[in-house]
Amino acid sequence: MSRRTTATATIALLGALLLTAGGCSSGGPAPSPVGPPAGTTGGPPAPTGGSPFWVDPESDAAKQVRRYEAQGRTEDARVLKRISERPVAEWPAGDDPVPEILRAVRGATAEDRTAVFVAYNIPHRDCGMYSAGGAHDAQAYRAWVDSFASAIGDASAVVVLEPDAVPHMADGCTPAQYHEERSALLAEAIERLKRQPRTRVYLDAGNPAWIDDPGKLVEPLRRAGVARADGFSLNVSNFQTTATVRDFGATLSGLLGGMHFTVDTSRNGAGPLPGDRAEAWCNPPGRSLGVPPTDRTGDALVDAYLWIKRPGDSDGQCRGGPSAGTWWPEYALGLARRAES
Repeated sequence: MSRRTTATATIALLGALLLTAGGCSSGGPAPSPVGPPAGTTGGPPAPTGGSPFWVDPESDAAKQVRRYEAQGRTEDARVLKRISERPVAEWPAGDDPVPEILRAVRGATAEDRTAVFVAYNIPHRDCGMYSAGGAHDAQAYRAWVDSFASAIGDASAVVVLEPDAVPHMADGCTPAQYHEERSALLAEAIERLKRQPRTRVYLDAGNPAWIDDPGKLVEPLRRAGVARADGFSLNVSNFQTTATVRDFGATLSGLLGGMHFTVDTSRNGAGPLPGDRAEAWCNPPGRSLGVPPTDRTGDALVDAYLWIKRPGDSDGQCRGGPSAGTWWPEYALGLARRAES
């Protein structure tokens, strides 16, 4: 799920491998966040109208709302509905993605909506940091992707493909001996997913605070088959403002012949944590929800604002958080309280 730190922080992280899967550290190695200071969103107002994306009635946030209501914490329940009543991406399991995908597509199809997924199981994932793991080899990954795609079937779906995988090649965190295989696996994954008639695929391209020069992403994205995808994704699990990400995306789009992109706005309502702080990407305090998910962006290049990182899931065992991908109700409630709507 992308947030990056200084080189010094990177060394510290690599020296303290925390082999916890399921949330995408997306913080891995990278420069500290830049852009407008916290509190200046710089993005468009929350879109009006409904969302075409499926809302999971059994999400962690929805269950937490019910717990709060049972405990008489009615105000907390009301505030947390800012998360539970909005569509958030599903991150199917690395061992067997099929059950989670089938549940989501059945729910979405019944409501004539689109399910949003993240495919996050590439070998050598996250450079061995907070969200280390992934398929144990190339063949296992191919089989996983095939199961993933088959489970989607002919349902309407959006797939954000492998957060961090391309940027980790661009910044050198993923060792060079894995680059050729990784690029091939990503290209094959795009091709396989695009066989599904109503599946849109967006290959992840990091965020502006990580690879700050869009030009450095062009060739890695091309080698990974982005031309056959529907576009690229930005800001997954990060906090860069919508305006900052949009400008970066527009530049990258121009270098890729006008490709469209999506933006993760799940936690960027207050922008990134100000200052040059280590692990600014990992459970930073004082953040808030961003623009609600929608495909009505008012921007010809931006196909959708999505909540890819599940608001309330920990980034990793930092700042008192649980392991990466674990529901953290206190953090979720803070994000929702600080949101404008």
